[in-house]
Amino acid sequence: MRYLLTLHMNPTLWATLTDEQKNGVYEGHGAFIKLVTESGEMVETKALAEPAETTTVQVKDGVAHTKTGGFVESDAFLCGYYIVDVESEARAVELAAKIPDAQYTAVEVRKIVHEG
Repeated sequence: MRYLLTLHMNPTLWATLTDEQKNGVYEGHGAFIKLVTESGEMVETKALAEPAETTTVQVKDGVAHTKTGGFVESDAFLCGYYIVDVESEARAVELAAKIPDAQYTAVEVRKIVHEG
């Protein structure tokens, strides 16, 4: 079963971390990638740009309208994800707990129900 593990960034919280804590997060991602690659559970990972570099498109009455920024107005934003192929939801949750961001913000575990 494939699961999407989403990472969310809160810039206000990130700004309170020490350089040592930030480096721990970066190094933790390297260790996590190694773990799921060696176990054969890694499918894909991507880091995403901040909302200021995002264009949101919404169609109203057949006309596309765009705005700079994310769809949801929030302090936190989707900053990246992992897709893992695991035996169970319990394993996906176990892996999500190993992602360093989980120490500071939540990591969402969502089953992928369709792939095109």
